[in-house]
Amino acid sequence: MSETNLQPEDEMPLQEALALEDETVLFETLARLHPADISDELEQLSSEQREDIIARAPDIISGDVLAELEDDVVEDILPFLDVDQIADALSDMDNDDATQILEEMDDAQREDVLEAVTPQDRRAYEESLAFDDETIGRLMQREFVAAPEFWTVGDTTDHMRVTGEDLPELFFNVYVIDAAFKPIGYVPVSQLMRAQRQMRLSDLMQGTIVKINQDSDQEEAAYLFEKYNLISAPVVNETGRLVGMMTVDDIIEIIQVENKEDILALAGVTDAGLADTALETVRARAPWLFVNLLTAVLASLVIARFDYAISEIVALAVLMPIVASMGGNAGTQALTVAVRALAERELTSQSAWRAVRREFIAALIIGAIFAVVLAAIAYLWFGDRQLALVAFIAMLVNHAFAGLAGIAVPLALKRAGADPAVSSSVFVTTVTDVVGFLAFLGTAVLILL
Repeated sequence: MSETNLQPEDEMPLQEALALEDETVLFETLARLHPADISDELEQLSSEQREDIIARAPDIISGDVLAELEDDVVEDILPFLDVDQIADALSDMDNDDATQILEEMDDAQREDVLEAVTPQDRRAYEESLAFDDETIGRLMQREFVAAPEFWTVGDTTDHMRVTGEDLPELFFNVYVIDAAFKPIGYVPVSQLMRAQRQMRLSDLMQGTIVKINQDSDQEEAAYLFEKYNLISAPVVNETGRLVGMMTVDDIIEIIQVENKEDILALAGVTDAGLADTALETVRARAPWLFVNLLTAVLASLVIARFDYAISEIVALAVLMPIVASMGGNAGTQALTVAVRALAERELTSQSAWRAVRREFIAALIIGAIFAVVLAAIAYLWFGDRQLALVAFIAMLVNHAFAGLAGIAVPLALKRAGADPAVSSSVFVTTVTDVVGFLAFLGTAVLILL
C-alpha cells in the first residue's frame, strides 16, 4: 500500500482536512496556509465548522488571522474563544486592528478581555473606543516614531534600537516634532538609513507635512491620502499634538469599505455576510423595497389618470414601458457618475453648475437620438405618424428630466447633509417614472384625442 504525499499542487482544502477527523492532516494543512488564506477559509465555513476547528486547533486564531477576518465572522467566532486566547491575539496586533476586534464583542466579554491585557494596552484600547465609529481616533495606530529636530541620525537610530519592542510593526516615516510635541516635518526611513550619523534631522526632514485630525471622518483621511499620494500621515489632537499615525494599508481598507458601502447604498441594501441569516437579510432589504413600492404606486396613479386614453389606444400600453425604462436607465447612469464624483470630491459647489449643464446637454442629445429611434419603431409597428410624434416628444422630455434628476438629486441631498448614495436612487426612479408616464400619456391625450 503506497503512501499519499500532499505536494503543494495537491494541497488539501481546509474543509476537506476538517472532515477527515485526522488531527495530523489538519495541523499540516493549517501550517501551509498564510494567515490571510486561513481567514478566507474560515469565512467559507459554517458556524458549526468554525467552532469545531477552533476546538481542535485553538492556535489557529492568531492576531494575524483575526486582523484579516470580516467583521461578521469575527463576531461569530468570538464566543468560541476564551479570554486569555483573545488577549494574547490582541497583544500581537496593531492598536487599530485590536480596537476593531474589541468593537465586535458584547460588553461583558469586552470587559473580561480588557481585564486580561496589560494596563498599558487597556489604556490605549479604551482611548480608541472613546472615539466615534469611523473616525480617525478610533482607527489610527497609537504607536509611532517621533524625534526632536535637534537629534542626529545616530541619535534616532540608536533610540529605535533601544525601544525596538515599543515601535510599530510597520512604519515609513520618522516624524520630527517641536518642543510642544507637534509634528513639523518627517524623514522617510529610507532616507534616514542612507544618511550619515552626524546629520541633524532638521537638515533632512521634509517640511511640508499633511496632518490628519483625530476627530476627522475616515473618508476625509482616505481623500487626503489619495490627493497627496501619502504612504503615512501623522494624526494630531485638537491642540495639534502628535497622538498617532495612519498608514496606507489602513487607508486601502477604508477605501474598500467606503466603496462597498456606496455601491450597496445605491441599490438600497446592506452587506449580507456569510454569517447572516435569511431573516436578517430580509430585515435589511425590505424597508427600501417598501419605499420603492410607494413610489411605484405614485407612478401608477399617474397612469390611472389616463386610463381612458390607454383603453382607446392600445398602442400606448405597448410603448409606455419603453419610455419609462429608457429614462430610468439614463437617470441611473447620471446618478452613478454624480455620486462617485461627490465621493472623490470632484463635484463641488464651484463645479456643480458646470456638471449640471453638461448632464442636461448630454441628456438632450442622447434623448434626441433614442427619440428618433423609438419614433421610427412606433411608425413601422403601428403605421401612425402622430403616435410616432408622441413617442419622440415623450422620450426626449423624459431623458432631459432623467439627466437633471440624476445629478441634481444627489447634489441636493449632499447640501441637505444626507448621504446621496443612500436615498438618491429612490428619488431619481420616482422622477423618471412619473415624468415618463406623464410626458407620454399627457402628450398622447393632447395629440391623439
